[in-house]
Amino acid sequence: MSVENIIIIGSGPAGLTAAVYSARANLKPLMIEGEMPGGLLTTTTEVENYPGFAKGIMGPELMLEMRKQAERFGTRFITQNVSKVDLTKKPFKVYVGEKEHQAHVVIVSTGASSKMLGIPSEKSYWAKGVSTCATCDGAFFKDVPVCVIGGGDSAMEEATFLTRFASKVYIIHRRDSFRASKIMVDRALKNPKIEVVWNSLVEEVLGDGKLANAVRVKNSQDGSTKEIPVEGVFVAIGHQPNTDLFKGALDMDESGYLVTKGQSSATNIEGVFACGDVQDHVYRQAITAAGSGCKAAIDAERWLEAQGH
Repeated sequence: MSVENIIIIGSGPAGLTAAVYSARANLKPLMIEGEMPGGLLTTTTEVENYPGFAKGIMGPELMLEMRKQAERFGTRFITQNVSKVDLTKKPFKVYVGEKEHQAHVVIVSTGASSKMLGIPSEKSYWAKGVSTCATCDGAFFKDVPVCVIGGGDSAMEEATFLTRFASKVYIIHRRDSFRASKIMVDRALKNPKIEVVWNSLVEEVLGDGKLANAVRVKNSQDGSTKEIPVEGVFVAIGHQPNTDLFKGALDMDESGYLVTKGQSSATNIEGVFACGDVQDHVYRQAITAAGSGCKAAIDAERWLEAQGH
């Protein structure tokens, strides 16, 4: 069996940038892009904050352009999910179903998934008012009321950010106190545009079928329900890094994000690198993911050279 120089697992901005760089370095990377290629960006509509697109670009279109660019330089693609990995010895083994692929280097760019409420209406109004990223979508909600669902630091941050655009921001929280840090809570509560709806669960996103226009919330103490008119519904209950494949092999923090060394993309296993949202729980932007994909490819290239491959 021939051994690949590099296998890249995951096909968002981080993985595809790593593919562009490693393919241009003539390393002929193999990308296992998964059954839903393109990562989280393919679920967004308009992307206005990715440099180089003055008029904005649709998320799926941006990912397609990146994929074409990687392909142009010789990246090969497998549009299936990785079933398991064996990183205990070199060459590393990456399995797609029962089929085994071997590689000198593995770049992990499997991303993170936004945790959702789990109600059908949030799916039907996804990108029609429902979002998981205020920095991506906040500017679409100028002078209209919105809500943020959650009680952690990211919920406070999203709510505070949204006050730049929205006429009013409701924070809907299921308990009677926030788990966010005091400084973030104070900042949010001091903002005149923010109103907290305590002890409340969102039961339903309401709308006309095309766009969301309200949420129905249930009070967890007395069972009463009410409708709050909002045009934007921002779910901020956290992210789940897609790292199940690597449990027990790669070092992770308590939330499951891969730990990389210092400024590099190196993991605890020599020859395995990680980039994008799978190791970044701070910024989580397409552009920072792309930048870290570039770092991973350069780190991998230097490592391969040092090993004499």
